Amino acid sequence: MLVSIITAEDSDTRDRPLAEICTPLDPTALLSECAELDSFRRSSDNLYHRVRAIFFLQAIYRFHLPEKLPAGDSGSIPFDGYEDLLGRRFEEAIDTFLAVQEKDGPSDGISSALAAAYHQLAFQTLANQVRRSVCTCLLYTSPSPRDRG
Repeated sequence: MLVSIITAEDSDTRDRPLAEICTPLDPTALLSECAELDSFRRSSDNLYHRVRAIFFLQAIYRFHLPEKLPAGDSGSIPFDGYEDLLGRRFEEAIDTFLAVQEKDGPSDGISSALAAAYHQLAFQTLANQVRRSVCTCLLYTSPSPRDRG
């Protein structure tokens, strides 16, 4: 459902508020949507779609999933995932946190860690694209050695 919203051509569908979609979903359905979004963002060639999917994941794990989890189930964050997060290895951190969530179930701690990792991944993805664009522009606009005189 969320992937179809991201890829929708018409603005009425594409611009629906995420909260409107997530509020009626139970934790199991929300996690299913997250799995679909994560798979989509890993395979999409469209930068806009990929980044929007990552920001949807960040918002779901930060705001929508925790409120649906049982109170007092804070969970723990694996140290190797935390180290990956600090080392700016966001893909690896996400994979570690998702593996823990798969094994132990969702928790506030894992949701918070995933939200942080997805948030950072979105900006890393955008920064990488800017770097590629700048390098491409420089490559095509740099004078050749003959033109330098």
